[in-house]
Amino acid sequence: MEMENKIARLREMRAKAELCGGQKRIDAQHAKGKLIARERIRKLVDPDSFEEFDMFAQHQSHNFGMEKNKILSDGVITGCGTINGRVVYVFAQDFTVFGGSLSSTYANKICKIMDMAMKVGAPVIGLNDSGGARIQEGVDALAGYAEIFWRNVQASGVIPQISAILGPCAGGAVYSPAITDFVIMDRKNSYMFVTGPKVVKTVLNEDITTENLGGAMVHAGKSGVAQFVTDDEEETILLIRKLLSYIPSNNMEEPPCLTTTDPIDRVCEELNNIIPENPNKPYDIIEVIHTLADDGEFLEVARNFAQNIVVGYMRLNGYVVGVVANQPRILAGVLDINASVKASRFVRFCDAFNIPLLVIEDVPGFLPGSNQEHNGIIRHGAKLLYAFAEATVPKVTLIVRKAYGGAYCVMNSRHMRADMVYAWPSAEIAVMGPKGAVEIIFRKEAKDAADADVLLAEREEEYRDKFANPYAAAEKGYIDDVIEPAVTRFRLIRAFEMLATKKDTNPPKKHGNIPL
Repeated sequence: MEMENKIARLREMRAKAELCGGQKRIDAQHAKGKLIARERIRKLVDPDSFEEFDMFAQHQSHNFGMEKNKILSDGVITGCGTINGRVVYVFAQDFTVFGGSLSSTYANKICKIMDMAMKVGAPVIGLNDSGGARIQEGVDALAGYAEIFWRNVQASGVIPQISAILGPCAGGAVYSPAITDFVIMDRKNSYMFVTGPKVVKTVLNEDITTENLGGAMVHAGKSGVAQFVTDDEEETILLIRKLLSYIPSNNMEEPPCLTTTDPIDRVCEELNNIIPENPNKPYDIIEVIHTLADDGEFLEVARNFAQNIVVGYMRLNGYVVGVVANQPRILAGVLDINASVKASRFVRFCDAFNIPLLVIEDVPGFLPGSNQEHNGIIRHGAKLLYAFAEATVPKVTLIVRKAYGGAYCVMNSRHMRADMVYAWPSAEIAVMGPKGAVEIIFRKEAKDAADADVLLAEREEEYRDKFANPYAAAEKGYIDDVIEPAVTRFRLIRAFEMLATKKDTNPPKKHGNIPL
C-alpha cells in the first residue's frame, strides 16, 4: 500500500509538471498560434523516443517572494530523443513558466544536456522562446547564460548546434543562438535583439517596431543572423529534421548517405544551353544546381541574405555535398562583404563536419565602391580566401563562365588547394574582362589611333581569343579538364568518389588568426 501511495504521488507530480505554468497560460500560448515546449519536442523527435531529464527541478531563488512561486521543470524542458533514428539532445524553453526567463536551475539543465551531447557525439537542438534572464535572480541568471555560451563555443565544430527561435529572444539570450551553426526564425512569432524598442526609444529617441528592429526577415535579409525563415512551427520542425539529414552527428563521422534512383550517368542536355551567348546576360545558377543534384533536391542556406552567392546542400549519387555558387542573377554574381561572410561561414562549417565542397564559379570580381572599401571588403573578402585555404575536405571547382581577378583566386582555385578544377567551354579565366583589359593595355595606342573604337574592338576580340577561354589555364595545368556541360553530373560524381579517401592536414597550431 505504501508503494502504491508513492507511485500515486509520482504520477500526480508528473501530471503537475506537464501543466507547465498552468492551463490559463497554455491556452494563451495556443491562442498566439504557438505550441508549448513539450508539444514542440514531441513533434520534433521520433514518436515515443523522448526521454525527459530534470522534470522535477525547481529554482532555488529566495528573493522577491520567489520562494513561494515554484514550478516543476522551471521553464525549460530538456532531454534526449531520436530523429530518423539518430540520437539528438533537445532543450525547449517554456514561455508559460515565468515568461521562459532563465534561472540558475534552468541554465544548469541546459548545460547538463550539452555536456552529455559532447560526450555522446550528438547534435544539440534549442527551441527558444524566452523573455531573457530572470531578473529576480540577478547575477546568478547572468552566470547561467555565460555557462551556456562557454559550452556553445566548446561544442562548435565538434557537434552540430541548431537554434529555432519560436518567440522572443532578447538581451543575453541572443548570443547562444548566434554562436550555434544554424538559426531558424518563425516569421510570425519570433524576434531577436540585444535591446528592445523601448530602450532604443529612451537612448536614441528612435521609434521602431519590434518587427522592424529584430523580426525574422530583418535577421534573414539584413543582419544575416538567421539562416532560415519559416511560416509556422510545423515548418520549423520539418526543416530541422531535413537539415539534420544532410549533416553528421559529430565531427568524427561522415554525413548521412542515402540511396538514390537518380542515375549516375544522367546526361543533362539542358546545361549545354544554359549559359547565354552574351557574357553580360544573367541566368539563374540555382537551375544549374537543381539539374546536377540527385532528384533535383537542394537545401539552400541563408537564401535571403547576400543573394549574389548561393550556399546549401545537395546530394550526388547519395553523398552529401556543400555547394558554394556565384549567382549571376544578383549583382552579376560579384563578391561583396555580405557574400564573403556568408560563404566563408558555410565553408568552415562544411570543413568542420567532413562535408565535401563543390564550388560553381561565375564571378566578375569584387564589388567596387567607397561603401565596400570603407566597410572592409578587404578584411571580409579575406575571410572567404582563408576559409577555402584552410579547408581539408575534398574540394572541387567548376568554372562555368567568368573567373576574373582576385575573385578567381578566392573561389577555390587550384592555387588555394582545390583538388579538382573543371571548366565548361564557356569559361573565361583572366585578370579582368576583355573590355576593361584592352582599355588599360592599349590606352596609349588608342589615344594615338585614328579610330580608337575600332582599334579597341579589334584588340578586345584578340584578348578574348587568347584569354577569355579555359584553354590557356588548362594548358598550364590550372584546370584539370574542360568538360561538356551535359556530362557535368557524371564527372562530379566520379571526382568526389575518387576523393572520398582524401587525407590532408594543416600545420600544427593552436588556431589560426582569421581576419574577423
